[in-house]
Amino acid sequence: MRRITAALAATALVLGLAACGSDTDESGASASPDATLKVGVSPVPHGEILTYIKDNLAEQAGLKLEIVEFTDYVQPNRALEEKQLDANYFQTVPYLETEKQAKGYKFTALSPVHIEPLGLYSKKATSLEALPEKAVVAIPNDPTNSGRALNLLAQHGIITLKEGAGTSATQRDIADNPKQLQFRELEAAQLPRSLDDTDASVINGNYAIESGLKPATDALALEKAENNPNANLVVVRDGEQNDPRVVKLEELLHSAEVKKFIEEKYQGSVLPAF
Repeated sequence: MRRITAALAATALVLGLAACGSDTDESGASASPDATLKVGVSPVPHGEILTYIKDNLAEQAGLKLEIVEFTDYVQPNRALEEKQLDANYFQTVPYLETEKQAKGYKFTALSPVHIEPLGLYSKKATSLEALPEKAVVAIPNDPTNSGRALNLLAQHGIITLKEGAGTSATQRDIADNPKQLQFRELEAAQLPRSLDDTDASVINGNYAIESGLKPATDALALEKAENNPNANLVVVRDGEQNDPRVVKLEELLHSAEVKKFIEEKYQGSVLPAF
């Protein structure tokens, strides 16, 4: 399994990621059903889930998998667009729609696989009530996840959002901030490290788990799974959702074996969405 750090990703892309080249021809035709399917992932839990499939289920299903790890949320879509990957598995539909609108990607989202609840964490406060006046709270800086973060805080009564702000809320939509919280927007991958310098940080589930946090027990506030639109799923280029390799991967990702793996390994910190 290869891992591409955010710092090296841009250089790797310029060099063409020769080792990760697509199995499609120059005309964009689908690769052979026997060709390796290259999937870009966040290391946790996406990479772990695909590694479980690769080690336990893929061979019997006739699927050859290559897993390419990324440590940010930008490069996997860029790599998919440039046909250095056949699919990626790291994002939610709201994030994908924002990316498509901003960058013109022609991608198709497949079926929901799992939910990583967004959570509020702190090394200084032991409860929401213990957050001090004018506390510094870090939130993700991308529009989708910053909106999720503000809605999480609003759902727990820490702030109030203007009526109709919805999931795309920004700081301009804060109607009431009784503790006068000071928000600091950071790249999502940096949020776990920000805990030493903030009073609290809203952290995406994958980065929380990767940093050793346990969302189910460590979060001061956690998104609910019920009616949560932020399930993670596989994304492919438009028209490639019927690629036999992709179809096989989807079947395996939504199998009883994978559901059991997610439930047993993550103990409520990652939730099956099927």
